[in-house]
Amino acid sequence: MNAPDPSDRLGALSPLDGRYADRVGEFAAAFSEEALIRHRFKVEVEWLLALASHPGIDELAPLAPDEVAQLRGWVSDFGRDDALRIKQIEARTNHDVKSVEYYFKERLASIGFGPRAEFVHFACTSEDINNLAYALMVKEGLGGGWFPLADEVTAKIAALAARYADLPMLSHTHGQAATPTTLGKELAVVVHRLRRQVASVRRVELLGKFNGAVGTYGAHVAAYPDVAWLEVSRCFVESFGLGWNPLTTQIESHDYLAEVFHGIVRTNTVLLDFCRDAWAYISMGYLRQRLERDEVGSSTMPHKINPIDFENAEANAQESSAVLEHLATKLMVSRLQRDLSDSSALRNVGTGFAYSGLAMRSTLRGLGRVEANPAAIEADLDHEWGVLGEAIQTVMRRYGFDEPYERLKALTRGTTITEDDVRTFVTGLGLPADAEKRLLALTPATYVGLAATLTRLETAT
Repeated sequence: MNAPDPSDRLGALSPLDGRYADRVGEFAAAFSEEALIRHRFKVEVEWLLALASHPGIDELAPLAPDEVAQLRGWVSDFGRDDALRIKQIEARTNHDVKSVEYYFKERLASIGFGPRAEFVHFACTSEDINNLAYALMVKEGLGGGWFPLADEVTAKIAALAARYADLPMLSHTHGQAATPTTLGKELAVVVHRLRRQVASVRRVELLGKFNGAVGTYGAHVAAYPDVAWLEVSRCFVESFGLGWNPLTTQIESHDYLAEVFHGIVRTNTVLLDFCRDAWAYISMGYLRQRLERDEVGSSTMPHKINPIDFENAEANAQESSAVLEHLATKLMVSRLQRDLSDSSALRNVGTGFAYSGLAMRSTLRGLGRVEANPAAIEADLDHEWGVLGEAIQTVMRRYGFDEPYERLKALTRGTTITEDDVRTFVTGLGLPADAEKRLLALTPATYVGLAATLTRLETAT
């Protein structure tokens, strides 16, 4: 798909088609109106070919190899002019799927296909065509856009986690100084979470149905009672790389779409959580941003380098989740055998995907310009010797000391203690020599447990 002319973007209603058009091109290609029409046409062509290859449908008869090649060539060569012609027909018929059928018959007439053209859209309801078209769009949107971006974000964070596996850093629980960790370990947590959520989306089986007006194969059986229509339907749906849904109303039930959307929402939420933490680490000075010489941080404060990429990612992840959460709950509900509200709602699927992709691209931009600031991290650690209270009272528990927690609480809570305060307390306990030695060797920077090991376990996979 050609990139939009930048001058045309100024009149766009959606920022996805305007300001951000050059960042969501793969999602426009997967979910545009043209893409929907192209997939509808493909389904119509393949259904005709499937019928023609069935030995029980004599009236259509097997098509000659050159006819098969020509019809599939129409699919592979389908472009903007074809889509525009279908839209012209739709302007007259006021029916989007029927317009594809009529267009296909036009093409068949041009090669002298004759009365066999009436097998186009044979025994189909519009939803037979639409549900497969949307499944193919989702498949393309995931494989050609969303999964690669999600994998790239995960890999980038994993690389930073490996780089900073051994860099000690003060934790902050409830916003307060807490047991030290490493920067790498905290990044590895994000990697682990992202991998689980992206894997959950990958596990969803994309489904399709092809069973007529209300899912009973009524018209199919009326015309050809001896054809094994269940097997024909299953093979046809699976030929697109989709799973077969054997039991539906007029519409495919959309449960799998909800599973995909909820998986993306959870991924968005993990990403949002990470971006807020990255923003906080920048604010605390633990991360610093690379200077872009010509960039402006503030219109009035020239010193600022704002973490705008992480802020943009946060907003766009939320925008994506708002759309997809709505679609996940809306699309699973249909009055009786169907109502048309899902048709309008489905047209917004690409919006949810694109905002998620935009959030990931913004995150990648942010990640590409940050690095750790060891000096700031070390300064905070050196100021918080009180965090060793956890280690000391836990060792005291091992050796049967009375009220170890309460004694450390009295020493450390609400006050700032120094290295000397810690050493004085530990040496006055009367611990076994090896235990006392271990505690005296501890500093806030070395009290990180298995953080580096945990990081390497995650980033090595």
